[in-house]
Amino acid sequence: QVELVESGGGSVQAGGSLRLSCTASGITVSTRCMAWFRQVPGKEREEVANIGEFEFTTYADSVKGRFTVSKDNAKNTLDLQMNSLKPEDSAMYYCASRYVRNCIPVSLGGRSHFTYWGQGTQVTVSS
Repeated sequence: QVELVESGGGSVQAGGSLRLSCTASGITVSTRCMAWFRQVPGKEREEVANIGEFEFTTYADSVKGRFTVSKDNAKNTLDLQMNSLKPEDSAMYYCASRYVRNCIPVSLGGRSHFTYWGQGTQVTVSS
């Protein structure tokens, strides 16, 4: 049984940092395309970053240069370091996994490409 559990969300002021983590069981993150999505009420779930084969990463334009996605293969976790946070980054953040190791670039992808999802962790950035 596959389980993805996010942690690390919280409240922070604009300009601050948070680090999200997704602990996986039932899959090995090093062999999968893994991604972070976010969603605010009333809007589509948005892919913000993914990491696939050979640790190749892609990002949404809105987070490039501020967010860094990585895998910790020893801990079997997916992480998201978020710096220079803005109020518009406030959302529920979800971890997701594909069946395969290759990712589709964030600009071309979407939630339909992902099979497994976590329950989410809330990030709130105040101005």
